[in-house]
Amino acid sequence: MINTNFNVNSAIVSGQLGLQRASDGITQASLSIAQRTAQSTLEQQGPGAVLQQAAIRGLENTSRILPQAPDSLTSDLVSLQVNSINAQASAKVLEVANNTVGRIIDTLA
Repeated sequence: MINTNFNVNSAIVSGQLGLQRASDGITQASLSIAQRTAQSTLEQQGPGAVLQQAAIRGLENTSRILPQAPDSLTSDLVSLQVNSINAQASAKVLEVANNTVGRIIDTLA
């Protein structure tokens, strides 16, 4: 007899872990893109007025909080896409596991 309980639980845990990792990757890539965009705008426009100086101080405070992104914008965009695909795949795993549990319950009932 096959232990379906273990297999279904394993699939659910795997799907949830995949979604969490994809979410973490999406968050990191998005933060990195936002940081690069803000830095690029600052470099192009430069400080010029009191309001711009206030914005610069806000960005400096934010950059101290955010992790530094050593990779390029291209790698961040690729990471965003890869993690989006991983999230979709993990969601599909959860959907299949859920359908399998439903079928097992229907069969046993």
